[in-house]
Amino acid sequence: MKSSVIIFPGSNCDRDMDVALKKFGFENQMVWHNDAKIPKSNLIVLPGGFSYGDYLRCGSIAGKSRIIKSVIDFANSGGLVLGICNGFQILTETGLLPGILQQNKYLNFICKNVFVKIKNKENKYFKKIKKDILKLHIAHNEGNYFCSNDELKSIEDNGQIAVTYCDQEGKDDEKNNPNGALKNIAGIFNKNKNILGMMPHPERMIDPYLSGEDGSIFFENLIESL
Repeated sequence: MKSSVIIFPGSNCDRDMDVALKKFGFENQMVWHNDAKIPKSNLIVLPGGFSYGDYLRCGSIAGKSRIIKSVIDFANSGGLVLGICNGFQILTETGLLPGILQQNKYLNFICKNVFVKIKNKENKYFKKIKKDILKLHIAHNEGNYFCSNDELKSIEDNGQIAVTYCDQEGKDDEKNNPNGALKNIAGIFNKNKNILGMMPHPERMIDPYLSGEDGSIFFENLIESL
């Protein structure tokens, strides 16, 4: 299986993602944001970081990069596109995912491990994962997901909520909401479930010596599903 990680000026999790994808069997390639075309791929990843220094809005400049047209064409053809953290922000800026990512509720940068509950397994990203709760890592200042009431109704009606912040038992209430995100939303799909954006970093949890392995479960399922 072939994957492509898009690198923007300011990306800082692109190499982590490259290591994770290769560890679980992907033949990965790194693609510069100013390239016109993406090599043949089964999966495209927009990694975390601070593309263009997060000037204007997080992901807003990256969303106008030359490579984005190829990403949009790939996504519209049914290809799998995964955006993590800043990548999630870029996906909302391009319109591939609904809503926006605002500054965290308490106006602080958050860097810690969290629990997330998988809300929909009818997709290639989570289909064969037996666990319902994963321990992953977050590191962001703008992870507060928000959308209009009409968008929220559509997201809920179409099963587009992918993961929500929760505690170890799966309780996803305000107490377990680290950034003020609407409905504790940590990640969402598009309607066809081939695009996933989420704030938690699975690539940071692929080794017990690096604080956890629940990210391994994510990548193992992904390549098996593909």
